Amino acid sequence: MIRSSKDFWTGLIYIFFGVSAIIVARDYSMGTGGKMGPAYFPTVLGGLLAVVGTIAVIRSFIVPGTPIGAFAFKGLILVSVSTLVFGVVVRGAGLVVALPLLVIISAIASSRFRWRQTLIMVAGLTIFCVLVFLKGLGIPLPVVGPWLGG
Repeated sequence: MIRSSKDFWTGLIYIFFGVSAIIVARDYSMGTGGKMGPAYFPTVLGGLLAVVGTIAVIRSFIVPGTPIGAFAFKGLILVSVSTLVFGVVVRGAGLVVALPLLVIISAIASSRFRWRQTLIMVAGLTIFCVLVFLKGLGIPLPVVGPWLGG
């Protein structure tokens, strides 16, 4: 009956996280489009995610797809580790150390990992994040942390 198991399970995951975001956000004030409350963004994003998930589930019954491949334990572990490393290192070493570690460790999880492309991505993302999040939005994270004399 299910013609594309990938679309089916992906859709269910999207629906789960979308509905979860809406449920978590329901205890906060919504606000308006002009003056958004803390529930506005997770509710809207959760709703969109649930809609995309519903479309994927419906599509799984209509469009044939490829079967789900082997579970990627290496990718799961490396992406999880990179996120933990980022969280532990960002306050002490700063964004210019934590973000490259995040990108490099996550990139190693890919079977198409190449150092040159990864280092280009590291440079671009680090510059982008420092300019947008730290300088533009004023997120209180150190560019260079106290571990490095910042």
